Amino acid sequence: MFSEVTRSLHILAVLVLLLFGACARASGSTIVVYGDSISAAYGMDQEQGWVHLLAMRLQKESPDYQVVNASVSGETTGGGLIRLPKTLEIHQPDIVVLELGGNDGLRGYPIDKIRDNLSTMSRLAVESGARVLLIGMVLPPNYGKRYTQAFESVFPEIAAEFDIPFLPFLLDGIATPESLLQRDGIHPKPEAQQMLLDEVWPKLAPLLKEVELQHRVIATQ
Repeated sequence: MFSEVTRSLHILAVLVLLLFGACARASGSTIVVYGDSISAAYGMDQEQGWVHLLAMRLQKESPDYQVVNASVSGETTGGGLIRLPKTLEIHQPDIVVLELGGNDGLRGYPIDKIRDNLSTMSRLAVESGARVLLIGMVLPPNYGKRYTQAFESVFPEIAAEFDIPFLPFLLDGIATPESLLQRDGIHPKPEAQQMLLDEVWPKLAPLLKEVELQHRVIATQ
């Protein structure tokens, strides 16, 4: 009899721990950074990249947030579109930072395809319940004025279509000084990563407040 009671209490304790863990996960918030090599800490340790610096800042200021870096070096909007549904399903993010398109432009991919892929990814993220921050990119002038302008106009068009915040160029102020770029002349050095975060933060901070407010409202219901 005693062993049966002990076993029942043990099972009850396990169930309580599982329920507590589920509640803890539900009360937390998740940010998914979905980008290419710029966000994947290309050419350096992951701990040096701007996404890790973001996680460290949130750990101090908003410890309920978990930052998932789902960025892949060399990723295109086409590859991102294939991966996104599963990423949303697994992580169920509150916020998605969408930083893709640069590799498409550098490879001269069709503008309509880039636009369609970014539009679909934005729609999928919004429909999942996430808030989206779209990060744009610019191209070197040697791609020609017509293609460059068409490419760069895609990002504000997508932002307007879904009424989502938009950062025109993550590398603003970094792409010009050679001292802040790696040998390839494209990827920022570790010394520039805090500057990248400083570019993202003013656009991201309002979304953090929106999510926190939403969670407070849900908690009082």
